Amino acid sequence: MTIDESNQPWLWESYYGPNLGYVQEQYELYKQDPNSVDEGYRELFERYGEPVAPVTVSSGQTVVSSSTETPAKVDTNLLKKAVAAERLVWNIRTYGHLAADIDPLGLSTATDVRLLDPEQYGLGQRDLAQLPASLIWENAPPEAKDGWEAIQMLRKKYTGPLAYEFAHVHDEKERNWLNRQVETGSSTLSLDDEERIELFKRLVEVEQFEEFLHRTFIGQKRFSIEGNDVLVPMLDSIVRIAARSGARHVLMGMAHRGRLNVLAHVLGKPYSKIFSEFHHSPNKDTMPSEGSMGVTFGWTGDVKYHLGAHRSVTPEGQSFETRLTLANNPSHLEYVNPVVEGFTRAAQDDRTDKGYPRQDPDKAAAIIMHGDAAFAGEGIVAETLNFNQLTGYQNGGTIHIIVNNRLGFTTDSGDSRSTHYASDLAKGYEIPIIHVNADDPEACLRAVAMATEYRNLFKKDFLIDLIGYRRYGHNETDDPETTQPIMYGKVKNHLRVASLYGNKLAKQGVVDEKRYEQFKAEIQDHLKSIYEEVKTDHTEDSNAPLNRLEADSKTPEASTGVPANLLNTINEGLLKWPENFNVYPKLQRILERRATALSPEGKVDWGHAETLAFASILADGKPIRITGQDVERATFAHRNLVLHDAQTGEPFCPLHRLPEAKASFAIHNSPLSEASVLGFEYGYNVYAPETLVIWEAQYGDFTNAAQVIIDQFISAGRSKWTQKSSLVMLLPHGHEGMGPEHSSARPERFLQLAAEDNFTVANLTSASQYFHLLRRQARSTQEENVRPLVVMAPKSLIRNPRVASSPAEFSEGTFQPILQQKGLGDKKNAVQRVILCTGKVAIDLEEALDKNKEEDYSWLHVIRVEQLYPFPKEEINAVLAEFTNLQEIIWLQEEPQNMGYWRYTDARLRDLAQEGVAVSYIGRPERSSPASGYQHIHAIEQQRILGLALKQNSLQNNISLGGSRL
Repeated sequence: MTIDESNQPWLWESYYGPNLGYVQEQYELYKQDPNSVDEGYRELFERYGEPVAPVTVSSGQTVVSSSTETPAKVDTNLLKKAVAAERLVWNIRTYGHLAADIDPLGLSTATDVRLLDPEQYGLGQRDLAQLPASLIWENAPPEAKDGWEAIQMLRKKYTGPLAYEFAHVHDEKERNWLNRQVETGSSTLSLDDEERIELFKRLVEVEQFEEFLHRTFIGQKRFSIEGNDVLVPMLDSIVRIAARSGARHVLMGMAHRGRLNVLAHVLGKPYSKIFSEFHHSPNKDTMPSEGSMGVTFGWTGDVKYHLGAHRSVTPEGQSFETRLTLANNPSHLEYVNPVVEGFTRAAQDDRTDKGYPRQDPDKAAAIIMHGDAAFAGEGIVAETLNFNQLTGYQNGGTIHIIVNNRLGFTTDSGDSRSTHYASDLAKGYEIPIIHVNADDPEACLRAVAMATEYRNLFKKDFLIDLIGYRRYGHNETDDPETTQPIMYGKVKNHLRVASLYGNKLAKQGVVDEKRYEQFKAEIQDHLKSIYEEVKTDHTEDSNAPLNRLEADSKTPEASTGVPANLLNTINEGLLKWPENFNVYPKLQRILERRATALSPEGKVDWGHAETLAFASILADGKPIRITGQDVERATFAHRNLVLHDAQTGEPFCPLHRLPEAKASFAIHNSPLSEASVLGFEYGYNVYAPETLVIWEAQYGDFTNAAQVIIDQFISAGRSKWTQKSSLVMLLPHGHEGMGPEHSSARPERFLQLAAEDNFTVANLTSASQYFHLLRRQARSTQEENVRPLVVMAPKSLIRNPRVASSPAEFSEGTFQPILQQKGLGDKKNAVQRVILCTGKVAIDLEEALDKNKEEDYSWLHVIRVEQLYPFPKEEINAVLAEFTNLQEIIWLQEEPQNMGYWRYTDARLRDLAQEGVAVSYIGRPERSSPASGYQHIHAIEQQRILGLALKQNSLQNNISLGGSRL
């Protein structure tokens, strides 16, 4: 800027109010340390001195009381242009992505980018040339002579093959860091010629692998990566950087597109294994034999593009192995996301000592690859992104990559989302976003460099939107031109990324023009030789199950009792609180009642039994993790394992300071989500199998929001993927008159899924049964026959004295699959009706029996089925065999006839019934809704059900509410 010193503009005259105050504050900092303020302010203060407030006198002249100098006029026009230039800089940073070169096929609609044009701000080249570069752009390089050159350089940085969205990141320190990386090139990846040639060869490997599959296995689905080939070298780079940063585990999740290529080139799955899965017929040992529908027990397998893999690598210069894991994933696309997050947190947690696990986020890194349509369309994505900064779920930052081919099956982006970008959802979670052109491999690796550096520094998520295309249809048997003729007209004439990059390197003299064809020939020859070997290999062992289960395998029963003296010691420790810790008085009275619960005449209720179970499991050295909505207190306020000081609010968990504890205890209230949280806990449990992982639903009804995780992972995970889990699901269940959405955990759905001993389903009626079941589950966590546990947890029964157990029941015995009603069945020859039931209705029945003690019930016996699956056939049969004059077996339930347990137990009870013994049902009739929404109607129905159950010969004339002579 050229200034006439004799007529120097009085700059400070145009500042007033808060603006003047801010400038004066900067001047004070400048006086203490000139380097503490931006260079632009430094230059102003050096030239114009102290910013002082002007005073206007009656004559209209402006004077400054603190200065003896005569002020000059302000060049307000120049000042306005400086302000406008700053606005332009801000908008280039914020909206530069709209003009970026991130569309390989040139399909995007032209976007209004006038915000990036200086003319929109009344600025011309001459105006900007008058301003110092550093005044409007604090990161301006020395070679920027003035504001005009600075703007040109800045625009180039924000509108190339990389497009940046950081304005939604509210943390100023993070946002400034991100902008500085772009503007100063701090994260710019510099590849030497050798590395560029390696990148080129990798792209040819990716391309030719797909080409070979396409030509060799014509018409078979493979969901190729073509159009986003650069994903593989991007993953290579993330793995390499993570390993060098100390990661012992890199956990990955993705849908089916490109999966075979990632398995082959990142996970190291042998080409021969993949070719075999295409070439060979299924293993004959696992197929149904003629006249039989049976398949080898315990294994159904899954299609090749759903399977995961493991690999250990030791990058150059690294002294330890890094384990890579690609999670198994069904066709439900994004539902693997929380599972991978759970894997990662499990790999980071040290669970070997009491208290919360000690987390080291540098030990493991997560990479999740998304589809563009699925990222915007599936709610599980938002649920998982919400884990980013939650104490119980964050993992120090996940690298997200949208593998964007701009299509969802056959649906265009305009029909699949309401946002400009597929990535826009991430803005709500303040996750930085880079969009990158998939046809520019070096730009893609620069995006990776920034993402990994940000993750390592700030321990937060980062998202890369890799914008490419899809070379074929949704699968290779599709003809995509019927739905996207314009797009596929361009795809046909579009060079693949390996060719594009090879041409670029050839022009730069890095490789000769023949190198591409040489690489292709070498790779094709290698693939052909492997395939020839596969064709002559008839062992077919590649399709055999990895880990078969035997039919009807049973958990061996062992004592799960805890010595009385140890229980008493533990109980005393649970009631010791830190000095000066103020327990909420009402809660303190409740907890202090537990002090005498283990005395000879004492009783232990449900919540107390659970706490004792947890404490004794920790004393055995077994870590525990329990999460769920309100789990610290529990929905029904029975747990209270995290106390809060009544005066300070400070939390305290008694299990964290228990002297006997030899492992960690993690307890976290979860976000208001079922699918993502249950998926996370499943993943955590699979990756940390020694841990007893428990998820509690706020109400069991809400599990239907997690049905995909239950169906695809928990129920079928072992048979599809030989993936073992001991996950516990606590699902509050029971018809209490609370209405349709607070009554049923839908036990019928779990029983419908029950097969091949895939999990245990229980509905309990005593606190000691719960104690022993938890301890049995903890003991089985690392056994071969481990299975998930589903508990229809109680609601009103939590505080029902009939459910409380004597101390002796905890120090002796083990879990019992069935319990017999005390006081009934003593006269074996007199028993004509046996009622089988489970859960709360059994307690209701016991209360009804007690109200009618004068009645003669010698004709009746009641069996409580505590374990529904595996069905306790032998135990029930042994009881029924004692009654020689038995006439009818009744299944009693409070759920509607088409729900609950009847459809599951009907056939099983008929198998047990002797000839001439009728099998019947008492309960509510079939309904579309689980329960009545009216308390008085519920009570009337419940009494009628119990009345029918306790009335001899009540079903002879088929008169009942839902009763039927079946």
